[in-house]
Amino acid sequence: MIKHISYLLLIVITLSSCKKEIGAPPFDPNNLAPLSVEFDNIVGGQNLVLNTGNYKNAAGETYNISTLKYFISNIIVYKADGAPYVVPQDSSYFLINEAEADSRFARVNVPEGDYSKITFTLGVDSLRSTMDISKRTGVLDPAGGHDGGMYWGWNSGYIFFKMEGSSPQAPVDPTGQHSYRYHIGGFGGYSAPTLNNIHIITMDLTNRGIAQVRKNRKANIHLFTDISKLFNGATQISIASNPQVMFSAYSTTVANNFAAMFTHDHTEN
Repeated sequence: MIKHISYLLLIVITLSSCKKEIGAPPFDPNNLAPLSVEFDNIVGGQNLVLNTGNYKNAAGETYNISTLKYFISNIIVYKADGAPYVVPQDSSYFLINEAEADSRFARVNVPEGDYSKITFTLGVDSLRSTMDISKRTGVLDPAGGHDGGMYWGWNSGYIFFKMEGSSPQAPVDPTGQHSYRYHIGGFGGYSAPTLNNIHIITMDLTNRGIAQVRKNRKANIHLFTDISKLFNGATQISIASNPQVMFSAYSTTVANNFAAMFTHDHTEN
């Protein structure tokens, strides 16, 4: 009997300790300050210019870009001691659209402090993708049109990354143009497993400036998104061989190159 009571007390003490640890946040939620994350799209060493820019991939194929959009979500910042601050999910979805200059900034509010690491998701997580439509507003509103569409109505899912353009190596489409299209999505499925092309990106900020977030100034984490890495990443992608990639097994090959696209250029404090 004594052994059973001792065991019960041990469980109670353990649970109480866990509760205390979980309930002691390392941040003051009432002491928030602005932080922006800038996604500066480039191609190799060149600035990305829609329609008129001409680029070449590792396969020797030339191409231009007429459309570039992608979702960034679920931002988390970390202090040097590893303590994370998770930006409230309702405030953590952004559509980066090269055609809209101001959209390159993902603006959030985080507690004052010095942050040495940031993580974010390229895509829209499965939880939000399957929420009631009333919970998917702003850039996530499927009825919003997204200036060309970032939602597959037929497949009930978001297009995480959309890039379109032309290339002499691409076949002729019904309009007579040599066009290519990469529409990458897939959150893993709702009632049955499907493609999962969600990628979590981690950026170490220590080498090029940590983010010193204060209420009296604006901190901006400047990232380069090098679109050439879509073709020249872990797997070389050929436009001639794969001019149109959408909801297919090969989309995972394209998505696996996403992580290499992002680098931390500097932080402005």
